[in-house]
Amino acid sequence: MKPPVDTGADLAGRGGALAQGAGGFSVRAMSGDDLDLVMAIEERAYPYPWSRGNFADSLAAGYDAWIFADERGWIGYAVLMWVIDEAHLLNLCVPVELQRRGLGRQLLDWLMADAAARGASSLMLEVRPSNLPAVALYRGSGFATIGVRKAYYPAGALREDALVMARSLGNG
Repeated sequence: MKPPVDTGADLAGRGGALAQGAGGFSVRAMSGDDLDLVMAIEERAYPYPWSRGNFADSLAAGYDAWIFADERGWIGYAVLMWVIDEAHLLNLCVPVELQRRGLGRQLLDWLMADAAARGASSLMLEVRPSNLPAVALYRGSGFATIGVRKAYYPAGALREDALVMARSLGNG
């Protein structure tokens, strides 16, 4: 079961600002109204993007889904799933035009701090080995490879493995 978000605010409507990131960005819950812009960013960022249905299903399932913004507008989004006391990062994306500026690390830092504050003992994720910037981000943030999921991702006529990575958040 997912621990509650401790924001001091009612999550009804899921659109209000919930928190402030250390980098001066705001964080709010994603809603179905956000999916057009989420999809525009997702489709530019990945050769094999999530579908609108993947995001809609994540929202319907009650997964954590966050929008990050600053004075420039949206600077990213993320989706996390909870399994008891473990958080599983399903999607973290920064718009292509804002990548390679340290935003991914800031958003990941916020996600780890939020999950830890809500009792997560660890954060795990899958990443394509060919996504070298993401692999470097996760390794630089203390994640270790704990396994490989064979033929996990679509890759044209073939499939690409996934590195399974995890990091302790100090609550276990």
